[in-house]
Amino acid sequence: MAIDPQKKTSVHSLFYWAEQTPDKVYLTQPYPDGSVEDITWAQAADQVSRMAAYLGTLNLPEGSSIAILGKNSAHWVLADLAIWAAGHVSVPLYPTLNGETAAYVLEHSGARLMFLGKLDGTADGWNDIKGYIPAELPIISLPLSPRNDTPKWLDIVAGQSPAVPTLPDPDDLATIVYTSGSTGRPKGVMHSFRTMISVADGLQQLFPVSSSERMLSYLPLAHVAERAAVETQSLYYGFHLYFANSLETFQEDLQRARPTLFFSVPRLWMKFYLGVNAKLPPKKQKVLFNIPIVRSLVKKKVLRQLGLDHCRAALTGAAPLSAEIISWYRGLGLELLEVYGMSENFGYSHANRPGQAKAGSVGMANPGVEHRIGEGGEVQVKSPGQMLGYFNNEEKTREDITADGFLKTGDMGEIDQEGYLRITGRVKDLFKTSKGKYVVPVPIENRFNHPMAEVVCVAGANQPQPCLMVLLSEDVRGELDRGADRAELEQELARELDAVNAASEAHEKVAFVVVVREPWTMENGMLTPTMKIKRNVIEDFYNQKMDEWFAQKRKVIWEF
Repeated sequence: MAIDPQKKTSVHSLFYWAEQTPDKVYLTQPYPDGSVEDITWAQAADQVSRMAAYLGTLNLPEGSSIAILGKNSAHWVLADLAIWAAGHVSVPLYPTLNGETAAYVLEHSGARLMFLGKLDGTADGWNDIKGYIPAELPIISLPLSPRNDTPKWLDIVAGQSPAVPTLPDPDDLATIVYTSGSTGRPKGVMHSFRTMISVADGLQQLFPVSSSERMLSYLPLAHVAERAAVETQSLYYGFHLYFANSLETFQEDLQRARPTLFFSVPRLWMKFYLGVNAKLPPKKQKVLFNIPIVRSLVKKKVLRQLGLDHCRAALTGAAPLSAEIISWYRGLGLELLEVYGMSENFGYSHANRPGQAKAGSVGMANPGVEHRIGEGGEVQVKSPGQMLGYFNNEEKTREDITADGFLKTGDMGEIDQEGYLRITGRVKDLFKTSKGKYVVPVPIENRFNHPMAEVVCVAGANQPQPCLMVLLSEDVRGELDRGADRAELEQELARELDAVNAASEAHEKVAFVVVVREPWTMENGMLTPTMKIKRNVIEDFYNQKMDEWFAQKRKVIWEF
């Protein structure tokens, strides 16, 4: 298989489907007032053509950087396409950035204009960001923008005649994606239209995808994972893309979409799992799942309530998910497939295949991908999706790309005899105890699987042994705040700790579990936009308490 010459970039794909299926709905956008807007392929192409024509009247230099700031929405995707159709480069900004980082990205990328989209200042960084936007930077407001004093998308397209769009060359620079940056300044990863579309070419070789699929877009479009798995796929294959209105309406939005393909991250798969456990406790599940007549009905009901009863391919990526949770979903009849990729290769690296998944691995190399284990156990990958380099940072590009063209991923891993890759941790996550022994935290975290634990973090640099901090699920935290007895939960956590330590080498045995008080969120900087823990931020936050915790010599310590 190879890229369809009629759809060799995402812009080509938009106009292809607008011609082939003009009246078919492409984008479905819910609004806070409960209304829902459907945008057909023809309407999408028309709006993009009109906005591209308007951008052409601004006389920006060819290939100018144009920023997009906002949560996922139909018009976020249309803005991305309009930027490209006008011959420019899109620069997405995470809506949860702090103001200082947003200002850095705008300045470093040389942004000439910004599309401002869905933001409200409650679950995003708008209240901080708005004070850092340069006064001279032109802004166009998308629907749901927090600004009313700028030119508006809908007004512009209503008054602008469409023009023949620019159909880009596949090797043109398409976007600069700034890494979420768990440490230091974010890097600008440059991707061409060819590297972006490579993920669609590879996917069609792994399992069949058609124009009848449905997906829900809710993870940040500023991250390559959502851009690759959702935006690029929907454009290439011509399928229906739905959006979520808010966290509060997420279940309703998911029920509306009834996705056939669903991509999520471990934190959300864990939230779904904990939500089911809250309504149907694990002990009761075990009983019901062992009754032949009842088993199938209960499992179907659970998937239907999750909104995933039509889902035939479910992907998880961005961080490890424990084999136990993957097994639980597979037990429900949902084959959860772990995939692996990075901003630097547009998420196109490794995947578990349907019917061939291996628990604990991120699968085999995707078609066209080469992989190997380099110095220090570091995974190195050469992919069709590999970046052009880091924007205005040739030194870092040379540092991260080997002389023969492999990307140094920063991940440690092992490749088995069948070619399956297992990620064992981050090179920079290793820490040394006071006994001089190195600890790799990720495998330990993956073994700690209590049904009420939402996310965990192993720490303990320069301490005698590692320790484990656990954030309980929101429901459980609420019950404890209302005075629920913690004695039974403490015993369960202690038993889980014993089970983890039984499978650990002496220097890896966890000294204690700390049940933390402060939720770990994107807003307080403890999670990345794809909900991975920012280990260094979490460690810094709790570091001053470590000596006190170790002095208590208890198995389970409560921070509240």
